[in-house]
Amino acid sequence: MSISIKSLRHKSEKRYQFMMIVLGLILWAVVAYWVWKDWNEPRIGHFVQLYVGYGVAVALFIWIASAAYRASAFGNMILIGPRQFPELHQMVVDSAREVGLPKPPTTFLYNSNGLFNAFARRLMGGRYVFLTSALVDANNDAQVRFVIGHEIGHHAAGHLNPWLNALKLPAFAIPFLGKAYSRSREYTCDSIGAYLSKDLHASRTALQMLGCGCRRLNSQMNCDAFMEQESMVPPIFGFLTEISRTHPRLTRRVAAIRDGVEQASTMRDRMLDAEPRF
Repeated sequence: MSISIKSLRHKSEKRYQFMMIVLGLILWAVVAYWVWKDWNEPRIGHFVQLYVGYGVAVALFIWIASAAYRASAFGNMILIGPRQFPELHQMVVDSAREVGLPKPPTTFLYNSNGLFNAFARRLMGGRYVFLTSALVDANNDAQVRFVIGHEIGHHAAGHLNPWLNALKLPAFAIPFLGKAYSRSREYTCDSIGAYLSKDLHASRTALQMLGCGCRRLNSQMNCDAFMEQESMVPPIFGFLTEISRTHPRLTRRVAAIRDGVEQASTMRDRMLDAEPRF
């Protein structure tokens, strides 16, 4: 039985997504009206046409860059599959199946020269996940499952839907709103990753490893001690430094995982109880 992403979606994301869609629609309508009204206006019409041309050029550049990145990935990175790191491939397949994706994302492993990172992208209409060698090397299997689940979560939750993102695009111009929306999406994917990993402790330590980055100390990490550092963050400057970031503080993310997984487990139990039994 696949888990409902709705049960894992962070409550703040629901609110911010609604705001982004509504404001995006309004701002796109304003832009469309402005273009229609002033397209042939003698004084500023040429500026309007120029800006529209810039917009088309940017969209074309993004499409070309996506095609180039895809070509570079297939030519230089390691494509994970049944014959190439089959254990990692199975993690991707199992996670995609459990969240209801019709097809597992194409997944690559690449040499990051020590950089810890993983990310999900849509390229030429396809779903992709990228894992750095340093991250896979430093984490154990349960932690890697969390990371893979987190990135697949971006696809399953619709965070990379190109049409929906285009609709919300103008709303990112509103100060701090887009960053707050991005942080809420990270909370959602942390919950998805933790649920798919089936190991709460490994999920929390996988996040903590982003701050630690030391394979030798991986098994010695204390998540409770790490979460206690949150109380040491100065309130004012902690707020000021976070409102301009796309990702929440690691201390907050580690603390939030338990709540997200417990909420999903409760909802799933209710769904199972509600199913007819014969």
